[in-house]
Amino acid sequence: MNNFKPIKPEKSVISIRIDNDLLKLIDEQSAKTDISRNEFIVQCIEYAMKSLNNSL
Repeated sequence: MNNFKPIKPEKSVISIRIDNDLLKLIDEQSAKTDISRNEFIVQCIEYAMKSLNNSL
């Protein structure tokens, strides 16, 4: 256990505005996958960014 060094990843708090219908879809999908709204949005952004990078 002497080698275990827990780290807290650096994260930023931001505010975004989302259309009500889109937020409803996000909430439905995050509930289906049993992850938080925040984690679902982060994963969607990561997926989109990887897809963009692959298509450029």
